[in-house]
Formats: sequence, C-alpha cells, structure tokens
Amino acid sequence: MPFLRRKQKTFEGGGLVLFIDVQDAIRTEKVLKDAGYAVRLIAPPPALRKGCDLALEINLVEQLGIERLLNQRDVGYVSIEPLKVGTSELLQIVKVTDFGRWVMVTAGNMKLTFDKDNGIIVNTSGGGCPDIPHLHAELIGKQLTEAPRPRDIGFTLCALMLDRALEESLALWKGGT
Repeated sequence: MPFLRRKQKTFEGGGLVLFIDVQDAIRTEKVLKDAGYAVRLIAPPPALRKGCDLALEINLVEQLGIERLLNQRDVGYVSIEPLKVGTSELLQIVKVTDFGRWVMVTAGNMKLTFDKDNGIIVNTSGGGCPDIPHLHAELIGKQLTEAPRPRDIGFTLCALMLDRALEESLALWKGGT
C-alpha cells in the first residue's frame, strides 16, 4: 500500500537518525524529503557517532512515522536518538571566510572559493575522496549558478560536503553579503 505524500512542515529538529555509511545517510535524506519530511544532513556530536560523519536531523515528534517509512523502504540506519538540550550540540559544518575579493565557504573538510564580483568559482580543495579531481575539474571557472551540483556528479562524503559549500555560496552570492 503506497503511503500518502505529506506537506512539508516547519523544521523543529530534536532528533537524529544515525548511520554507519555515508551512502545510507544520503539515500535516507532523499527518501524522507520525497515523503515530505523536513530533514537536514548534519555532522552529529562525536558522542553520538556510530561510524558515519553524517546524521539526519529530524523533527522528533515525527519519529514514529519516519521509523515506519524507513523500515518499509529497508533503509540502513542504526538508530534514532533524541538530542537532549544542553548535553550535545550539533557541530557547525559550514563556515564562511571573507578574503576581500573572494569568499571561501568550508563545509566539513571541503572548501569552495568564489569571486564576489562575478560569482566564478576560483578554487576547490580538501577531502581525500577519489572523486575530488573530477569535482574540481567540473567546478573551476564556472559561475555559481551554472556549476553542476557536486552531489549529482560525485559519490562520496566529499561530494556531499562540496555540494553544501556550493549551496551556501549560492545563497551568499545571491544575497550579496
């Protein structure tokens, strides 16, 4: 029996879906977003990590529905854990550094630098994943709005983090800050 699509709700957080593998985290994000759940890929606090440097933050009140959907889809996750206020803080995985003419956006261990005047990507760096040279070649010299999404052309955590950096870079460049 197919499930009903839900309308996207506001994001309140409060819970984490934990994984062993990066691919499971990425796949689960897509499954949940396609089902209408508001989720966000984050770096979990070290005390909650189960082998993967990614987790999905969810609205904890939706835990039962999310568990049911993930079990129906046979998605590989370890557990869903509540975040206790004051005991664990989510790690900030996106940081911005302004170098005057250029802005460098760091997401996890990946960096993307663009020219503030024209939005051209001037550098990418970081990571140790095998798809880094390909991602670098595909992004350098392209305008932020015309660059391919790293998560669509890569297959690793590095691609996902570079995609986060591109997403933040686009928001900064379009916002003009």
